[in-house]
Amino acid sequence: MTKQIERHAIVVVGGGPAGLAAAIAAYEAGEHDVIILERDTKLGGILNQCIHNGFGLHTFKEELTGPEYAARYEQRANELCIERRLGTMVVDISADRVVTAVSAEAGITRMQAGAVVLAMGCRERPRGGLATPGYRPAGIFSAGTAQRLVNIEGQLPGREVVILGSGDIGLIMARRMTLEGAHVACVAEIMPYSGGLKRNIVQCLDDFGIPLLLSHTVVDIEGRDRVEAVTIAEVDDHLRPIPGTEVRYPCDTLMLSVGLLPENELSREAGVEISPVTRGPVVDESLQTSIPGVFACGNVLHVHDLVDYVSEEASAAGAQAARFVTEGFEAKGSRGIPVTATDGVRYTVPSFIDPSRMDKLLTVRFRVANEYRDRYVSVYLDDERIQHRKKRVMAPGEMEQVVLKRSDLEARPNLANITIKLEEE
Repeated sequence: MTKQIERHAIVVVGGGPAGLAAAIAAYEAGEHDVIILERDTKLGGILNQCIHNGFGLHTFKEELTGPEYAARYEQRANELCIERRLGTMVVDISADRVVTAVSAEAGITRMQAGAVVLAMGCRERPRGGLATPGYRPAGIFSAGTAQRLVNIEGQLPGREVVILGSGDIGLIMARRMTLEGAHVACVAEIMPYSGGLKRNIVQCLDDFGIPLLLSHTVVDIEGRDRVEAVTIAEVDDHLRPIPGTEVRYPCDTLMLSVGLLPENELSREAGVEISPVTRGPVVDESLQTSIPGVFACGNVLHVHDLVDYVSEEASAAGAQAARFVTEGFEAKGSRGIPVTATDGVRYTVPSFIDPSRMDKLLTVRFRVANEYRDRYVSVYLDDERIQHRKKRVMAPGEMEQVVLKRSDLEARPNLANITIKLEEE
């Protein structure tokens, strides 16, 4: 017997920080038929294993651990009696917003949603994406897996550690492993700059005397059954190892912190347009994807540096999803004015802006392509520069933002393009 399809105003896919914030914002915007679908057995997502502090400085004006930050949002969701289904895996989202999910308790469930919020987060880039020779011995972990082993399972992955990649999780795990009694020989980063926050370099490496080797990578892994040593070499401007620079590091553990990828298999299957730069959906000022009524936020949209920004962005997506259900968005031939990222700016979120649908102020977030010092962040409306703000230091590991005014855009009815770029003067 075929189950009857359920109907919900808003279905939020993912119960991490983005999903929780989106669901709460949608409810507070007046749409109370909200349901969260989460594949794990508890809400909070990756924050549950992030037991270090540093979360919540922007949102709550105090330092919290990951579980504490998640608990604040879960408590609010409980107060609002927002429905959630745990242990529930979403397996398909159709272009007409039918969500198919499966769980041990309910089997296969289909839901017709008025709006869908994508909040699936991201995953770590695996070793398979790296050109590292050698066998596949035990002792090679992604930094996130190692973090779960230490913080959730109470297991120490190894005692002599080398970390490849300087993403924030890798930097944090360098400190964590040291505190647990392991020796971290070094952190090697193939790029000439770190992929993590400056504060994490200082607090997790410098404070513990752990060297950060920029423009270095692993060129050999020794060991068949278990990692015995790795060889690290310097790389040139084309990221090719320089002969004669090899150094061998005996170790029993190689930890990989080589980037995060937005979890967008569901998005692709639904037909959502994906950015080749962020690997996340292309969205407009409402954080709506190329499919009407499907919104995206958090790390599934683009990888963030701070969870506070995830929550802020997700709250906007949830409120806009509620608005879509209540008012609907008029179908137009154009998605809005394109936002062009150039001259050192890798991408922007959003990619399109419709002034008639934006709030009075709109935050546009972006990342830069390299390390820059004493550059200006400039915003152009067609050929007219309306913002020109100097930044002493910018790095790829840290998010940047500009704030646009709706009045500036509406004052130019024939505006064809918005450009965000870096300038030397």
